[in-house]
Amino acid sequence: MLKEYNISVIPGDGTGPEVVAEGLKVLQVVSSKCGFRLNFTHYNLGGDHYKTTGEILPDNVIESLAESDAIYLGAIGHPDVKPGILEKGILLKLRFYFDQYINLRPVKLYEGVDTPLKGKKPEDIDFVVVRENTEGLYAGAGGCLKRGTPDEVATQESINTRKGVERCIRYAFEYCRKRNKRKKLTFCGKTNVLTFAFDLWDRTFNEVAREYPDIETDYAHVDAICMWMVKNPEWFDVIVTDNMFGDIITDLAAMIQGGMGVAAGANINPDGVSMFEPIGGSAPRYTGKQVINPIAAISSAQIMLETLGEYQAASWVEQGIIKVLRDDLKDVAAGKMGYTTQEVGDLVADYIESIKD
Repeated sequence: MLKEYNISVIPGDGTGPEVVAEGLKVLQVVSSKCGFRLNFTHYNLGGDHYKTTGEILPDNVIESLAESDAIYLGAIGHPDVKPGILEKGILLKLRFYFDQYINLRPVKLYEGVDTPLKGKKPEDIDFVVVRENTEGLYAGAGGCLKRGTPDEVATQESINTRKGVERCIRYAFEYCRKRNKRKKLTFCGKTNVLTFAFDLWDRTFNEVAREYPDIETDYAHVDAICMWMVKNPEWFDVIVTDNMFGDIITDLAAMIQGGMGVAAGANINPDGVSMFEPIGGSAPRYTGKQVINPIAAISSAQIMLETLGEYQAASWVEQGIIKVLRDDLKDVAAGKMGYTTQEVGDLVADYIESIKD
């Protein structure tokens, strides 16, 4: 009897449906080849749906998503919808509802992909950022007093709980051990200024570290991380940090690995429903032009397979990504690949089909 997984698919806005289609194509091929079944259920969520119905993320849809084994997301963001409405109403709501407390960002430079860092090669850029995903400044605590007046006051509070911090740090240590490369975990914070929140992070990090004597640990301020990520990315193996700093440094990381076209991510609840997505936006000006690179979406599908425990399938998908980036694409940027979005998906799928079992 075939093992089955129920995957909820949210193609989303702009070019999201185009890149998701290629990810699904690759998933169909690799699941068939590896002997398991993926059942896809599509959900029409995003800007167009909101403009037509006024709905963002109905409760009945959330209940349906909760029955799935994973969520596969394209992109959220519409030029005719005020920024923040869809992002908070879909992305953040899903992260908080499903307690996806880990944002996982592999940062890997593949052969054939250019990096703006002079002299750096694939062996120099291969690390992972583990970002706390449900607390910090994104928890939504704060408010506004005397709005629109000269006396206006706005506050935004960073919420950090021992439970939330510890489970993120423990995940990072376990991931570093499982990754089994340099076995080095770097804590990224700002302990010299944000003394309350990052004192909690620092104490927790050091306490948990004692349980992992096989993992080397170090610390760097977030501004230093940005500096060293550019100058010496080879220093890093796994980085753990809070929500806001993680959001910032992973965009920098995307650039040094070649750009948004190859940057994939995941929002993970290790014991629940996780969500997988390319980290680039919806790129509405390119909608329907078939010029967006789908590799990031395909790579996020690879992370989904790993998280589901389908390691052989994930390995084959990565082999396809490596081959296509190395041998086929002229560039990873939109409109410069030498192939359409669909053709890139075909190249990866065809390579997987050619692998001898």
